[in-house]
Amino acid sequence: MALAGCRAALARLVLLPLALALLRAGTGSAHPQCLDFKPPFRPPRPLPFCEQYSAFGCCDAEQDAALSRRYWAVTSRLEPDTFAVCAAYVRDLLCQECSPYAAHLFDAEDPSTPLRTVPGLCKDYCVDVWNNCRTIFRHLSPDPELWALETNRAKFCRYLSLDDADYCFPRLLVNENLNVNLGQVRADTEGCLELCLVEVANKLRNPVAMVHANDGTHRFFVAEQVGLVWTYLPNRSRLEKPFLNISEAVLTSPWEGDERGFLGIVFHPRFKDTGKVYVYYSVEISYEEMIRISEFKISPDDMNTVDHRSERIILEIEEPASNHNGGQLLFGDDGYLYIFTGDGGMAGDPFGKFGNSQNKSALLGKVLRIDVNHNDRGPLYRIPPDNPFVGDPLARPEVYAYGVRNMWRCSFDRGDPITKEGQGRLFCGDVGQNKFEEVDIIEKGKNYGWRAREGFECYDKKLCTNSSLDDVLPIYAYPHKMGKSVTGGYVYRGCESPNLNGLYIFGDFMSGRLMSLRENQATRQWQYSEICMGRGQTCMFPGMINNYYQYIISFAEDEAGELYFMSTGVPSATSASGVIYKMVDTSRRAPPGKCQIKAAPVKVKSRIISFEPKEKFISKTVTARPKPRTTTKTPRRSTSTARPTPPLTPDWAEQILQLLRNRSVTPATPILTSTRRPSGRRGGRRKGRPATASPSLRNGAVRLLNHHSPGRDRGRVEIYVGRHWGTVCDDVWDSKAAVVVCRQLGFPYVVKAAKRAEFGEGRSLPILLDDVRCTGQERNLLECSHAGVGKHNCDHKEDAGVICSHRDPDL
Repeated sequence: MALAGCRAALARLVLLPLALALLRAGTGSAHPQCLDFKPPFRPPRPLPFCEQYSAFGCCDAEQDAALSRRYWAVTSRLEPDTFAVCAAYVRDLLCQECSPYAAHLFDAEDPSTPLRTVPGLCKDYCVDVWNNCRTIFRHLSPDPELWALETNRAKFCRYLSLDDADYCFPRLLVNENLNVNLGQVRADTEGCLELCLVEVANKLRNPVAMVHANDGTHRFFVAEQVGLVWTYLPNRSRLEKPFLNISEAVLTSPWEGDERGFLGIVFHPRFKDTGKVYVYYSVEISYEEMIRISEFKISPDDMNTVDHRSERIILEIEEPASNHNGGQLLFGDDGYLYIFTGDGGMAGDPFGKFGNSQNKSALLGKVLRIDVNHNDRGPLYRIPPDNPFVGDPLARPEVYAYGVRNMWRCSFDRGDPITKEGQGRLFCGDVGQNKFEEVDIIEKGKNYGWRAREGFECYDKKLCTNSSLDDVLPIYAYPHKMGKSVTGGYVYRGCESPNLNGLYIFGDFMSGRLMSLRENQATRQWQYSEICMGRGQTCMFPGMINNYYQYIISFAEDEAGELYFMSTGVPSATSASGVIYKMVDTSRRAPPGKCQIKAAPVKVKSRIISFEPKEKFISKTVTARPKPRTTTKTPRRSTSTARPTPPLTPDWAEQILQLLRNRSVTPATPILTSTRRPSGRRGGRRKGRPATASPSLRNGAVRLLNHHSPGRDRGRVEIYVGRHWGTVCDDVWDSKAAVVVCRQLGFPYVVKAAKRAEFGEGRSLPILLDDVRCTGQERNLLECSHAGVGKHNCDHKEDAGVICSHRDPDL
């Protein structure tokens, strides 16, 4: 009896490593989950009863009190001597509902099995309970099958065992694999943070912005590049009538990668009082391309649409080229409107002696700040009196900061929810030229270096060595082997994922890479971590997915501060393949009830279109490629070694546009875990003379060509080897080879391995592969067995093809 009491005490004591594990960092394969199928949390206050789970678990004060009442209800039925021995067991068993692994302990994860009434027990612990206190189970469980086994120890403990012994109580408390990273953001062996996604909206045509009105309604408004803005209600349903429709005025095109169009929208900070909205879009006036900043007022008859007759043009700026159009609008805490313009396009900012960006008398390549308050009478905008270049005869007074190339997506930090530390910092992603992408914190009057500098290195050598430049270096820059077009993001300050607080999350449009920066409070240096989609069971929660489409267009915050991003599989303003994703950390959630919102009522006059999610959780993961090194060290100005790039060098915008034009098929590719894809930049073009250069491709790259039937999931297989595209013969061509091709293009399933030139003959191309035999595990066809590159005994009538799918064809 004494031994049984010692063992029960030991079971409670081994909970100590659980709390200590919260302080440790590392990797694990655990899947903590509560009985409500949600991640565990840190209770706001210590738990009086199940105190061992005060640091992290699945119970708040209300649940803890309920368990305490059950404990006294059970133990009040016990004889005094039985109470002395068995009370500790009762407490242990009841408190497992508070365990971070409660869903495992009670078999809640498996919908095919009934929910246990008693947690799964390890054999030795079960034997102890059975030997000393088996009568307590009649008071703990209503399960008659368990009662029937009370006299048979072996069957009794087998009934209470778990198929996965790692999760049985109390062994899971000291299992290092389950506790080593408990409560922390999961990371893989390379430090890639594993997050999950929730689909919020779909079928959007290049969604370039998602904003809220800050009016308590928790609506969000999504802008498409073609010039339409849609109203979404808090339940993700959409109104059929657009909030704004200026598609006839907006200048854009169906070209994949065209940077022109509707680019930005922001609500006045006192929207509830002013009813004003500001937009940023491209127009053509007398054959000249312009960017236009306009003001609209909300309709007096419908709070979910603007009065289109109310447009007032605040500012227009001529664009000398079709790319680098900027596009961000923000209101700061100071109440002023911030406008982010590009440098005018082409490559190398070739305008004037030093370019537009370094010319303070030009509005291009700048951060502008203007006052649009109280503008119903008098000028449409005024100059804030503390703008840095007020009174400078050589500068435009609107200029707030300069030396930027093409800032694509900026955001103000809301600040820490409690201390407000960081509030008001202005983060921007500035798209680079040929080598580097950068992230900057914008400050009043500062010079951010372009075209003298790209990232940390010199671009224009003469400007770069000018001692009077006094430019501000980025907080982070990365090379083009990681991505070729930064998309700025946000510092997370939401409620639902507390571990992400203070993390700046951003991405790259071309590579599809999600990234993050966190400031070291001691050194004030920014530390980089990549973001991957959760692997294994990390994202196996209701409604969550672990994949997204490659082209990351923009990021967003909702009214509550939760973080989203928008991406598409086809970067065309007319392709309805854009999706909005909410980012979620499943390692730890906020305590129940803390993040509840009370949305103000919305009067709806339009038909409501219910949200139907389309994306699915994909159980198969993709092997991550080696991580390239990043550029984080700031070089001294005197040691910069980058050679200046001639202004005539085509930038990645022009390169990717030509690549996309020459491509007849663009696969819509969901990204799993940490998949990397080389590519170029959101397409721009020089007026009247498109570029002809295209980015380099890796040997083994594949594409699908299809001239006979619609669909981007099927076509003749063409492979890139030794700087040439070529076809593949269908000799021994089978589904295993097709699996390699489809997986390479982002499709998890194969419908058909096509033969006999089903999708046309590639007569203009050489035949590069024949007798291809694959196991289905290879990364590309070159890793399969084949006759040798260029060696074949077939003709183009035997060109191989595939039909891929995002859905299992057997379902």
